[in-house]
Formats: sequence, C-alpha cells, structure tokens
Amino acid sequence: MASTDLPRMQNQARTRAPLELARKADAAAPAPPPAERAGRARTPQMMRQYDLIERVRRYNPNTDEPLLNRAYVYAMKAHGEQMRASGDPYFSHPLEVAAILTDLKLDDSTIAAALLHDTIEDTEATRDEIDQLFGPDIGRLVEGLTKLKRLDLVTKEAKQAENLRKLLLAIADDVRVLLVKLADRLHNMRTIQHMPQASRKRTAEETLDIYAPLAGRMGMQGMREELEDLAFRELNPEAYKVVSERLESVAARTRGLVAEIEAQLTKKLADRGVTVEVSGRRKRAYSIWRKMERKSVGFEQLSDIYGFRVVVPTLADCYQAVGIVHTTWPVVPGRFKDYISTPKQNDYRSVHTTVIGPGRQRVELQIRTRGMHEIAEYGIAAHSLYKDGVGSPTEMLSRESSAYAWLRKTIELLAEGSNPEEFLEHTKLELFQDQVFCFSPKGKLIALPRRANAIDFAYAVHTDIGNTAVGCKINGKIAPLVSELTNGDEVEIITSKAQEAPPAAWESLVITGKARAAIRRATRAAVRSQYAGLGRRIVERLCQRARIGYSDEKLTGALPRLARASVEEVMSAVGRGEMRAADVARAMYPDYKEERAAAAVRQPKQESSGWFGLRKAKAVKFKVPETEGAIPIRGINSDLPVRFAPDGGAVPGDRIVGIVTPGEGITIYPIQSPALRDFEDRPEHWLDVRWDVDETTPHRFPARIALETVNEPGSLAQVTQVIAEHDGNIDNIRMTRKAPDFTQVVIDLEVYDLKHLTSIIAQLRAKKMVSKAERVSA
Repeated sequence: MASTDLPRMQNQARTRAPLELARKADAAAPAPPPAERAGRARTPQMMRQYDLIERVRRYNPNTDEPLLNRAYVYAMKAHGEQMRASGDPYFSHPLEVAAILTDLKLDDSTIAAALLHDTIEDTEATRDEIDQLFGPDIGRLVEGLTKLKRLDLVTKEAKQAENLRKLLLAIADDVRVLLVKLADRLHNMRTIQHMPQASRKRTAEETLDIYAPLAGRMGMQGMREELEDLAFRELNPEAYKVVSERLESVAARTRGLVAEIEAQLTKKLADRGVTVEVSGRRKRAYSIWRKMERKSVGFEQLSDIYGFRVVVPTLADCYQAVGIVHTTWPVVPGRFKDYISTPKQNDYRSVHTTVIGPGRQRVELQIRTRGMHEIAEYGIAAHSLYKDGVGSPTEMLSRESSAYAWLRKTIELLAEGSNPEEFLEHTKLELFQDQVFCFSPKGKLIALPRRANAIDFAYAVHTDIGNTAVGCKINGKIAPLVSELTNGDEVEIITSKAQEAPPAAWESLVITGKARAAIRRATRAAVRSQYAGLGRRIVERLCQRARIGYSDEKLTGALPRLARASVEEVMSAVGRGEMRAADVARAMYPDYKEERAAAAVRQPKQESSGWFGLRKAKAVKFKVPETEGAIPIRGINSDLPVRFAPDGGAVPGDRIVGIVTPGEGITIYPIQSPALRDFEDRPEHWLDVRWDVDETTPHRFPARIALETVNEPGSLAQVTQVIAEHDGNIDNIRMTRKAPDFTQVVIDLEVYDLKHLTSIIAQLRAKKMVSKAERVSA
C-alpha cells in the first residue's frame, strides 16, 4: 500500500464512524406517532446523510466525504426550521437537487454547491463564510446561483432578464453553475403543485422558454424532455391529459410489437457480426403535441411515436448497421440524417433513419456508439468533470465541448449593451431548437434556426458581413435577402462598402438573436454617429465665430471638466442638446466668454383673431446671423436628425432657423413662425441652417394652407383637383362648418418649394367657390 494512501483511508474511516452511528440512531429511533406516519405516507422520507455519500461513492470511490458531510450539516443548520410550501423541511430541496446531480455523476464541489445553493439567498449565510468553510471555488458556484437581491427594476420581465443575465455570465465562468441550476429547476417543477397558483404559470413558462431549451442546447436531452413535460402539464393540463391517454392506449396495443422489433433488429445485426444494444423508447407527451402543432396533423397520423436506439461498439459499426438496416427494410425517403459527419451544436452525434419495419410499421432508428449515447443523454455532464488532472471544468469543456463553446460565445454576444428585455428576447431566440444546416461557398457549415433567412446567415458568418449585405445567391441563383433557407442550401452573401449600417427594418425580419442584436447595435451606433456629427459641426462653428482654435487633442484634455469619456460622447451630447457648445468651448478655454447675441427682437404684439380663429403675429422680426458657416440640411433624407415644424412645416425658399431639442435633434422652422417666440430666451438652442436641395432629385416638403370655401356640392372636389393638377400631394384634410354657407378647410400638403406652394395658393384663390386661401405658419 502506498504511504500516500494512508491519510486518505484514515480520513475516510473517521468519516464513516459518525455515519455508522447515524444509521444506528435511525434504526433505534422510536416509531413516529400516527399523525406523523400519515404525513410521511404523503411525502417521501428525506434522504439521510449517509445515503447521499453512498450515491456519490458508487461512481467516485475517492470522494471527499468530509467536504460533503460539512456541506450537508451546514446547509441543514442554516435552513433550520424553514419549510417548503409542501410542508416538507426546506432542506429537503437542496438535498434532492444534490441527488439529481449524483445521477449525472458530478464532482464533489458541484454536489456540495447543490447542498449550499440557497444558503446565501435564503439564510443568514454570507459569501465570505462559504469561502472560509468550503473554499472560494464552491463560494463562486453558490454566488453564481444566488438571484439578484434588492434590484430596482420596474417590470417582472426586467427582473427575470437580469437574473438570467447574471446566471448566464456565471455559467460562462463555470459550467457547473448551469448543472446545479437545471437540477434546481427540475426539482421545483417536480413539486410545482405545492407552489402558489399565481407563480405556477410564470415558473412553467420560464421553464419552457429558457431552462428546457438551455438543457437541450447543452445536450442534456433527458432533463430537457422531463422539464418540457412538467411545464406542458402545468400550462395545458387538458392537452397533456389527452395526449398521455392516447400514448398509454398505443403502448397497450403495441407492447408485443416493440419487443418484436427490438428482437429482429438485434438478430439481423448480430447475424452480420455487429454487436448491438437495441431499446425502444416512447416519445413524451410534449414532443408529440409540438409535432402535431408544427405539422398540423392529428394523433392518428403520427407514425413515429416510438423510436429505437441502436448502440454499437465503434464508429465504423454505425455505418455498417445503417447498411444492414437499409438492405433489410424499405427506407422512408427524406428521413435520413447523418449527425455524425455534421454534429449538432450541442455535441449530439447519431445517424437517424426511418424504415418500414416488421408489421409494416414505421420504425425510427437512432444509431450511435456508447460514447455518443452518453453525450446524447447527459450532454456536457457526460464529460468526466470529477476527474483530476484535466484542469478546471471550464477549461476542459472549452477544449472538448462545442456546445459549451457555443454557449460562451453566445453569452459574450448577448452581454453587449442590450437592455434587460432585449437580453431576454435574444436569449430565447438563440435557444430555439429546430435547425437547418447551410453552407458557405467555401464549404463552411452554418447551423441556423428554422425559418431563418439569408440575413441571419450573413450575421452568422460575421457581423461585418451582415451589416454590409446588399444581396445574396442561394444555390447559385440571385435571391432576396429575406429568402427562407432550407437544409443543404449554399448561400453566398453579396456585400457593399457603400452600406455603412443595415436598414433598421431588418430587425423585424431576422430570426436569430445574434442578427437582431447586431442590427440594433448598428442602428444605435448610426444614430449616435449622426448626433456626434451634428455636435461637431455646432462646436466647430462656434469656435470659428469666436476665433478660437479647435482640435480633438485640445478637447481630449478637457474631457474631465465635461465628465465625458470620449470626444464622441461630448459631440453626441451637444448634438442631442444635452450639452451647450459654449460649455465645450469654456472647458477648452477657461477664459472664453460666451457671445450672447439677442436671439430675437420683437416689436409689440399685435394679435388678432383671424377668420380661422388662429393667432396671427404681425411685424415679428428675428435677428438671424449671416448664412456664412450655416449648417446645410437635406430635408427628409438628411444624414442629420432633422424634422420639420409639426404645424405648418417649411419649404425651400423660406428663410429657416433650426432649434436643437434634447433627444429630438433639430426642428426646422420658417423665420416667420410664431412658435419661435418660445425660444427667445434660449439662444443656445438656435442654429443657423440653410437649404441644401439637390435639384436633380427633387423631394417634397411639408406645408399647411387654410381655405374658406362656399358650402356647395363639389367644392372639395374642385380644391383637391387644383392641388392634384399642380403636382401637390395631400397628407391630411380637416373641415369645419362655421356658418351655413361657409366651410373652413385646413390642408396639410407636400410641395417642392415656396414657388410651387405660392402657385397652388394662387390657383385656389382664382376659384369662385374659394373666398380666402392663405398659408399657415407653425
């Protein structure tokens, strides 16, 4: 015996002594009273300390028993007299979570973390105390499983999203957090009937939307299917009952047939020298229900309620078994899938095929090796996390598991700048199960959710390709970017450097969370760039007028005074109206004195109630700086955040003024607009602007006219006919009867310029049924 083994054996002996005493104490305990016996009849007896140790020792003889004992006792004392909604001691929950993880054969630290996972959240225990007693490794696991506390969020969705974000970031650091969380959710779903009715539906929906797909993405199919079934039973109990009863009926009728198929498959393959293990497996209720919904078929039309797993020794045997099966029974066309040569993102590998087997029954086969079978059942938990000498679980899985690599990459993408609701939405999209497999022209395999289009494909290849995509070829033929992709499509994305950002409308067209997040980021960056460009023009123009030098280097040195991290942030704040250009100048030049030119010089008001009841301001004069150095605009297609005055607009030919409004950009007013009075005391909001209209590509601009017409049949038709004949476009018409013989008409229309508008007004005035026609200024 090696001398190094002696301390370990002594340590185990010391540990087993109290376990033996515990067994004897349980055996010698008096019988419980009748009421307690009745309670135990309703609820399974709680697992004992030595039972848990024995479960771990079955697959890990070198388990650290003192660690598990300390965790057991600490958690039991910490939860004390806390009770679950079922009436069981609260400690029964972490104990059952640990038991679930022993079925996955996980390491001692993970089992201990499962026992402790609610201590920080629900007891007086602290992270420092956990670190001191159990080490920082277990402390990190428990902390990663602790929900956010005292989180000031408005909606439950936001809180759910923040908890999910925290969980996923913890998973990125250590995958064992995910395994404990899934086991925790599984036990909660098994006992969901004891939860308050108000929270049962929310918990079941969250399980179906997030945790079941997450288990599937990690290859843990057994856990995924149980979570789905438990959630389905809670959310749609009537459908669950109907499907389950149908499945039981089918099972009763086909019990002998399943055994016959298993025997025939085993014999056929054994006769050809392939040793196999064949097992028939009935699909679960939720899987059947989802297939009925997806394919819009009834239960009687389903022919693959049973699947048969064929486990063979080697990879070569997989394909030999396929050949034997295909030469023995007819193959169902379109039902062959090779997930060995092209594994799923969750590491799943098998060959799927469907044949017309014994009794003319459709038989769905999954052919795989023992190693593939372990991963198919337990996913990332099938990797030997408890073995020594392989590095941390995260390092090992980063090398061995493409599923975990996918998860970490996805988390990195989702964590970039999304608000909580967007994060939750993108996560749900990324966890979508059904996939199509497409290829790039160079043969790279891209897995996408079903219904994904070429835009999703472009972003899956690279974000820059998605942002600059302008077209695509599918299987060598030009196709729209919104074309839905199918298995085996070869997709070539056509890009253009002229497209700096994707259209915002793409966000509603894509399927994948990665594409949607990238489009949102690009759109926000484009808007931020617009405001920054506007702010830069404003600051540079002020510096030019004040005869002070401007440079980015000068402004960089002044950033601390402005409490901004970058020049772009400063410029964006100025463009949004959140910061004054004069403040920027003063930060660069402390001696700068602001030039406070009077923004408006107004003669005494002479207001009258016009024939429309509208306030009319006479002799309103505004002092406007010279147009030299003014910022040009391009109307509705401007690359700046520009809009026109909401009541009356402005057209080329008008002298115009820009008003910078925080969060809204620039609003363009004609110089005669009475609305400008509201900004007389805020000269920092005024901006010199001028028209920059491209005559080769004319655009229409908003204007408003007011008419008084004779109330007779056909009068409105004549008005609209004049506008149409002179190439005007009507946006809106409002009519008000002020007298039996006259009607007031206010028309919002679009014209090319002031000359065009004046011509339309003159033609309207020439009509006999029009008594007055005037332009209305904002």
